[in-house]
Amino acid sequence: MSSQVLARKWRPRDFASLVGQAHVVKALTHALTEQRLHHAYLFTGTRGVGKTTIARILAKSLNCQKNGVSASPCGECEACVDIDAGRFVDLLEIDAASNTGVDDMRQLIENAVYMPTAGRYKVYLIDEVHMLSKSAFNALLKTLEEPPAHVLFILATTDPQKILPTVLSRCLQFNLKQMPPADIVGHLTHILTEEQVNFEPAALHMLAKGAQGSMRDALSLTDQAIAFSRSNVSVDAVRDMLGSTDTTQIEAIFNALIAKDGAALVSIAEQMAARSTSFYDATVELAQILYRISLAQVVPNAQTDDMQLNDLIQHIAPLMGADEVQLYYSIVTTSRDQLHLAPDAQAGFTMMLLRLLAFAPAKNEGERAKK
Repeated sequence: MSSQVLARKWRPRDFASLVGQAHVVKALTHALTEQRLHHAYLFTGTRGVGKTTIARILAKSLNCQKNGVSASPCGECEACVDIDAGRFVDLLEIDAASNTGVDDMRQLIENAVYMPTAGRYKVYLIDEVHMLSKSAFNALLKTLEEPPAHVLFILATTDPQKILPTVLSRCLQFNLKQMPPADIVGHLTHILTEEQVNFEPAALHMLAKGAQGSMRDALSLTDQAIAFSRSNVSVDAVRDMLGSTDTTQIEAIFNALIAKDGAALVSIAEQMAARSTSFYDATVELAQILYRISLAQVVPNAQTDDMQLNDLIQHIAPLMGADEVQLYYSIVTTSRDQLHLAPDAQAGFTMMLLRLLAFAPAKNEGERAKK
């Protein structure tokens, strides 16, 4: 296996290999094919969803020496190879977090008037553009509105709310979506198969969930899992690495709630602490499963990608009333936000479990009278 990290080794090199952003790929592909390019693009979205990757592919599409301006850069010519390697002289990647001032923008504007050195277009990629100062934005406005014919601006940000409306109005904006877990699992399956690394499919589902919609985070976690498990990515190894909640623990919590067994709930919390489980993540997991249970009660055919989770939901849903699920969901989500106020995370989580038990709806009049 190469020593290069997976996120760099498996970075998409063309639009065809890009995962999870079909709406952006479709628009850019049509624009390139019909030669109807905008002079400024704004890519927004959370970390690791492909903003910089799409910008580099677009730069290759504009400057490919073999195929010309097209949606299918060859990937073999000098321009394509240099862009992939990050050394193409006419692709200028600027970190706005480090170049926030008006003087930096003025220097950029002064250099923009010169023709490209090696390519067809001079492409300016300004990452985290929301970090620019107001004066820097204002200095950029005129050039952004009427740039030279050989210049293309690509702005990328994780926080579009901080960008001036006057800048937004001058750009063609694309919002990159978080990656669905199924897309992440499919991509990880392909990569680990190619890398000849043993893995369990359920472990990849856990990594996808831990990535929270970011493909780069998923690949970084996979790198970590490969090292942690000695190239055998198993469910147990990933759970220990992430401090994830075991499905059997979640099932045990629900069984104890149904049985009204307070001692079992306290024991489960102690076992989770012994395994260094993240109690915050455990409350999130409980809330997600309660949502799925409520959904299963209303829409019985609703399924998730996780077969083990489907089995748990199908087992628990008939044993709990709809009012009980709604009450539990409210308590769990409220407790999650208050977890930091507890003496420690275990105490806060245990109190949440006991609160679920204390406020559980009575099943019959005899039990209500007993309470």
